[in-house]
Amino acid sequence: MANISSPGIGTNGLDVKSIISQLVALERQPLDTLKLQAATVRTEISAIGQIKSLVATLSDAAGRLSGAARWDTVSASSSDAKQVSATALDTTPPTSFTVEVQHLAQAQSTASAALLPVGAPVGAGRIRLLLGRPDAATPVDIDISATDRLKDVVRKINAADAGVTASVLSDASGERLLLRGKATGLDAQFSLTVTQAPNDASGLSRLGTGNAVTQAAADARATVNGIAVSSATNTFAATMEGVTFTAHQVTTGPVEITVRKDDTAVQSDVDALVKAYNAVNQLLQEATKYDAQTRTAGLLQGDSTVIALHNALRRAIDSDSAAGGAFQYLADIGVTQQLGGDLAVDPTRLAQALEKNPEGVKTLFSGTNGVALRVQALGKQLLSSDGFFQSKANTLSASLNRNDQSQAQVNAQADAFEQRITQRYTALDKQLSSLNALNAYITQQVATWNKQ
Repeated sequence: MANISSPGIGTNGLDVKSIISQLVALERQPLDTLKLQAATVRTEISAIGQIKSLVATLSDAAGRLSGAARWDTVSASSSDAKQVSATALDTTPPTSFTVEVQHLAQAQSTASAALLPVGAPVGAGRIRLLLGRPDAATPVDIDISATDRLKDVVRKINAADAGVTASVLSDASGERLLLRGKATGLDAQFSLTVTQAPNDASGLSRLGTGNAVTQAAADARATVNGIAVSSATNTFAATMEGVTFTAHQVTTGPVEITVRKDDTAVQSDVDALVKAYNAVNQLLQEATKYDAQTRTAGLLQGDSTVIALHNALRRAIDSDSAAGGAFQYLADIGVTQQLGGDLAVDPTRLAQALEKNPEGVKTLFSGTNGVALRVQALGKQLLSSDGFFQSKANTLSASLNRNDQSQAQVNAQADAFEQRITQRYTALDKQLSSLNALNAYITQQVATWNKQ
């Protein structure tokens, strides 16, 4: 607001500042309506964002039921998972077999003779490690210098990545070189030979001649339905097609592995689809309702585009399947619509449908024009770059921009009005002040004349 130089016009006690403030406030009065409208639009933008997020979740839930792979899920179980556990690929047909484990896979371990004195150089030369079966072993040569101690030998072996880990064991008899294979199985066995430098009395050869196997490398051995099988590890991944079983201990008797179709994943996905749909339905119901008792409308009540969205979602869920399967409606498998539009799952009826006619349930959701395919397709359409949500966001953003421009215009007009009226009152104040001064002078002169 412009500064007022006089407290009142002609010093007659008029509150000019208050008068101007009230007049300017009247000029700015449309801002109240504009600000309320802007707040409403921002709330609508937030609500549309929430609906978009829920529709994305619904589309994802439908996507899990629309793919063929989800309907082929199987599970593998063991009669004694502590002894033998199992997993199976989803493409594996139902089957069962017995496993008996005779021996677990082992990594080879060796220990050298005790070396004395502790911490002394071990002698110059070359160590050769041969990794693998004797007829196909891969050599790794490691040079040892005359000043190397046993801990230096360990460091060099570990740095050579020769398929073994080395360490030093110290006891009352001295220090020993311990070697252990990094992998289990006969293909991971190893041997150590030493070439001692000439005229080296320290004797690097002690690491070779005194090297003893403390644990031999071994494959895991088992029988499947009485047929002998083996594996370099305790996991048998290539024995039974589509099934991997792992031996945890030597068995005391046959352990039965069973592979069967797993409906729990589908049931969980149906529950997730229903939950996601209900979340969207409840938000849309709340946003578009009219409460007759309180005479209050929902935020998006009367918005034809949002109402059309709600109807499209209902049709995607309610329509019958054109795939010609045994089940035409969700209600046929125990998914029914409740008062208010929410869905509810009868787990018993759904489990019975999956048990008696799994292909029929699959067709209902993922067959031609299946429920999951319709919902997923609708979700993709709504969420696309030119779909409902982007279009709605553009419309609301444009409305908010127009509102901002209108507020700026009102403020500019009010500022200009304030400036004009301030100038007028200031000029009037000066004129009246001059007249008051002239009046005082005339009054004084008249009084002087009267005294004469």
